[in-house]
Amino acid sequence: MEPTAAQLEAFPTSDPGALIAREPLYATHTGACFVGDAQDLLSELPPRSIDLVVTSPPYALHFEKEYGNVPKAEYINWFAPFAAGVHRVLRDSGSFVLNLGGSYNAGEPTRSLYHFKLLVHLVDTLGFHLAQECFWYNPAKLPTPAEWVNVRRVRIKDSVEYVWWLSKTPNPKANNANVLVPYSKDMKRLMQRGLRATRRPSGHHVTQKFLKDRGGSIPSNLLEWGNNDSNSAFIRRCRELGVTSHPARFPRVLPEFFIRLLTAPGDIVLDIFSGSNTTGSVAEQLGRGWLAFEIDEKYARISALRFDQEIL
Repeated sequence: MEPTAAQLEAFPTSDPGALIAREPLYATHTGACFVGDAQDLLSELPPRSIDLVVTSPPYALHFEKEYGNVPKAEYINWFAPFAAGVHRVLRDSGSFVLNLGGSYNAGEPTRSLYHFKLLVHLVDTLGFHLAQECFWYNPAKLPTPAEWVNVRRVRIKDSVEYVWWLSKTPNPKANNANVLVPYSKDMKRLMQRGLRATRRPSGHHVTQKFLKDRGGSIPSNLLEWGNNDSNSAFIRRCRELGVTSHPARFPRVLPEFFIRLLTAPGDIVLDIFSGSNTTGSVAEQLGRGWLAFEIDEKYARISALRFDQEIL
């Protein structure tokens, strides 16, 4: 029997691991990491029990990665059951943030449409809403594929990855006041001197209210973050112990941005492909409950180092 809404609200966010009957690999005072197939683990969660899912699954690349990846032709069928499980466990106010990189087609300098086809499937077939498409711009990303960019020089460097912000209903919980960025120099200058013209060439009428200091500027959906984690405490500890963490880690600022934007303290955040568990670590620091699912026990054990636990 499915729990009632009142029973779901009674689950202690201080112990999200209690939502799943099996023993976690490790746990902290606000979260728990479980080893296993995310499809199975999602099926063990109560419906409408998670506030935010942030994840970056293996991309559909035409060359094999050591952590496993799925061919483009099979990607939608492979990913759809995970997404259906996410839809079931999300609260009505919840969001699903999915980071996916683009890919070239094998043997030719043309781009795959696999991630766009997946997005259409998630919306048209599984019932998600596209709240907003965001783009992670990594200025330090290496120029790939080398064949087309470096050798033949017929393509330019690809520095953007897609971040689909999906929701279960058209009006998920969100507050952009939680992710304000510093004002530009031009904006600061405008606030100091005031407006000289109230109508722009586009015809938009701008009033003095526009120049009120609200603590920062609303960020755009082009999110500029590097991905250099080489000097973090977690990586240094891995080196000291002679272990190698998951090679495909997104930057801490990516889950941090969406956790701040889409949740409140005490909410529960889930990563279904947690790898080195960046999401759980950030969620804990921000006072959210967290759950991490990882199929590879080696990577899951190493991720415990983020929480000063050694279970290698």
